Amino acid sequence: MTSLASTSTTDIQPIRPSALSAKLAVALLLAGLADWLFYSQRIGLSLTLFAIATACVSVLFNHAALDLRRAMISGAILVLGLVPAMEELNTLSFLILVASLTIALLLATNPDTTGLTDRARALCNFLLLGPFRFFLDAPQAFNMSAFTRGIALWLMPAALSTVFIALFAAANPVIEQWVSLLNPKVMLDHVNMWRVLFWTLMLALVWPFIHVRWRRKTIDTATVAEGPVPPPLPPMVSAEFLGPSTILRSLILFNLLFAAQSILDGIYLWGHVALPDNMTYATYSHRGAYPLIATALLAAAFVLVAMRPGGPAEKSKVIRPLVYLWVGQNVLLVVSSIRRLDLYVDIYMLTYWRIAAFVWMGLVALGLILIVARIVLDRSNQWLIGANLAALAIVLYGCSLVNFDAFIADYNVVHSREVSGKGVQIDIDYLLTLGPQAVPAIDKAIALWPAVKEGCLVSRRDRLVEQQRQDLAWRSWGFRNWRLQRRLDAEAKAQAGSQPAS
Repeated sequence: MTSLASTSTTDIQPIRPSALSAKLAVALLLAGLADWLFYSQRIGLSLTLFAIATACVSVLFNHAALDLRRAMISGAILVLGLVPAMEELNTLSFLILVASLTIALLLATNPDTTGLTDRARALCNFLLLGPFRFFLDAPQAFNMSAFTRGIALWLMPAALSTVFIALFAAANPVIEQWVSLLNPKVMLDHVNMWRVLFWTLMLALVWPFIHVRWRRKTIDTATVAEGPVPPPLPPMVSAEFLGPSTILRSLILFNLLFAAQSILDGIYLWGHVALPDNMTYATYSHRGAYPLIATALLAAAFVLVAMRPGGPAEKSKVIRPLVYLWVGQNVLLVVSSIRRLDLYVDIYMLTYWRIAAFVWMGLVALGLILIVARIVLDRSNQWLIGANLAALAIVLYGCSLVNFDAFIADYNVVHSREVSGKGVQIDIDYLLTLGPQAVPAIDKAIALWPAVKEGCLVSRRDRLVEQQRQDLAWRSWGFRNWRLQRRLDAEAKAQAGSQPAS
């Protein structure tokens, strides 16, 4: 029967090697400019200059798609976006600059997109998928199909492996030492892993502005056999670097890298083997917790993309076990992060941010387990999002019922140097910031605090008690405050009963 085909997108067309080489050369020049402006430098006006340079290069290579009216509108939008960044570069002005630059490019080079929804979809596609197109287009500069295919197959595994190694090096001083041995001494001061990553990132970011390619809708009439019309695959899905061969290579490399990190964590965190010189367990623990969580989140994103429903790798009998093994290693990585943070808290006490880190790490571990559940149960990504949102809601609701002020105060007093013989001294100033709920823990600290400071501490404690009484007014009454007041009254009555009558 005759039917309308689904919305399709423009295919990735081969690019002439000569034209692509020129674009790659200019992209390298922009990356070099970014290195000079940004690397190890404070950013301010330099970002505005780089945005102007990027806009000029984009006009140079896409002037055929411009007309005077749209070019003037786009220029005005870009100028308006530059003004806040020139006034002061902060988070808001940075976002305005990025938005103005992309919107100006859309209006100037994509006249076919007119509706608000279509423009929003095009901008999202540009921002989310645009940087990855560099890794698809760059191999086309080589006029050797086999070599290009090999590069396409190994490019993403190698790139992501480099990112994972960088994160592991930031989290583990032993891996950092190993990585440092790979750099020749002559280039050590000028070329390092972070600089290579910086150049790669900048090439990926500027490439969509040089080689502009928008995702467009087309409606074609075709005669097809009876049955449902399968939805077309987006360019990124059909690309070589997300095919089964690439995913298999990636998973093999990633499992080997994560196994090395897990073995080192087992040696140092659980086996208590001596650390390298000038490295304490507190520094080792604090240094590695957050980079490892970033690694787990990046791994989760890769698994979701690689094992998307209906994808070529979803039913593979070789890839699925490797995915399960890698997710298991990521869960172990999160457990190691929790252990690191626990060791750090043992020495430097507990704070709200550290409790939030524990909760966040637990949610990340649960999210990884839910990803495996989605694959095993053959559920959709909507199910996965719903399960994660439900878990988040339950955790947040549970946290709302926990008296963190009293818990933090009591923990810090019990685990202080005065009580446990290790860690740091009691931070009374921090305890006082926790409010009246910290009064019971402060009472414990008063018994341990030197007599010369006891009078000052008692007076500050009494001010918290007075604040607690004010909180019992009916407008500010809370069940938690009422329970605290009952406890304070009982302790005061017991103390008065224990004193001899005059």
